[in-house]
Amino acid sequence: MPSRFIERLHEGAVVYGTGILSTCALWPGAVKSCNLDFVFLDSEHIPLNRSELAQQCQIYRSMGIAPLVRIFNQDAHEACKALDGGAAGVIVPYLEEPEKIRQLIAAVKWRPLKGQYLNRYSRNPAEMPAALSPYLQQRNQETVFIANIESMPAVHHLNEILALPGLDGIFIGPHDLSCSMGLPEQYEHPDFEQVVKTIIHQARARNVAIGIHFSESPQQQIRWLAEGVTIVIHSSDISLFRQALAGDLAIIQSAAALLPERN
Repeated sequence: MPSRFIERLHEGAVVYGTGILSTCALWPGAVKSCNLDFVFLDSEHIPLNRSELAQQCQIYRSMGIAPLVRIFNQDAHEACKALDGGAAGVIVPYLEEPEKIRQLIAAVKWRPLKGQYLNRYSRNPAEMPAALSPYLQQRNQETVFIANIESMPAVHHLNEILALPGLDGIFIGPHDLSCSMGLPEQYEHPDFEQVVKTIIHQARARNVAIGIHFSESPQQQIRWLAEGVTIVIHSSDISLFRQALAGDLAIIQSAAALLPERN
C-alpha cells in the first residue's frame, strides 16, 4: 500500500487526502468510500495518545490508505514512535532550519540508528559499514518524510531545504504562514498568494511534492492545483461535518420561516 502512494508522490502525480480527527470505530468505513490516497492524522493539535494513533494507522493501512502522521514537535524519537505504530510517513511541524531537517530526515530514513552513530553517518554517509547501508535502505524504503513550511524564516531557507536528500515533500501551513507574514488568515492577500506561489514553484522545480492544507471551499484547492500543487489535503472530518450541517440547517430554517404559524 504505501509503495504505490510513494510512487505517485515521487512521480509528481496528484494524491488526495483529508484530515481525520475522529477515532470512532465506524468512521474508517465511511472514509474508505471516498477514494482517498492518504489520511492526515494530526497529533500536533489533536489529543491522540500513542495507542489511538497506532490503531488508526493500522486500520487505514489495512484499507490501502496511507496514514501520514504529523507529530507534535520536532523530536526524532516522536517521529520514530509514529512510524513504529504504523505510519506510512511523518510530517514534522514548523521547520525552519535546514540542519534540523537534515537530522530529522536521517533519523526517519535510517531508523533504527540513533545517537552518536546516527550523527556520524548522517554527516559522513561514506563511513557507514557496507552491510548497514542496504539494510537501512530496504527497511525504510516505504517511509515518507514531509516538512511543514509555516513561516517566513522557512521560506528564506527554502532552496537549502528542498535540496536535502530524503525530503519527500513539503506541506504549507497557511494559518501559521499568514501569521508569520503579519497577515493573519488573509489568504487572498496578494502578498500571501505570492509567497505560496513561490513555495510551489520552487518545490516543483526540485521535483519535491508540495501541498497546502485548507478547510474552506474546494475552490481554494483548485486554485492551488492549477499553480502546481501535487498533494491535496482537503479539510477534515470535523470541518466538513460542521460546514455540511450548518448549510443544511440554514436551508431547513429558512424554509421553516415560510411555513404557516402553528396554533
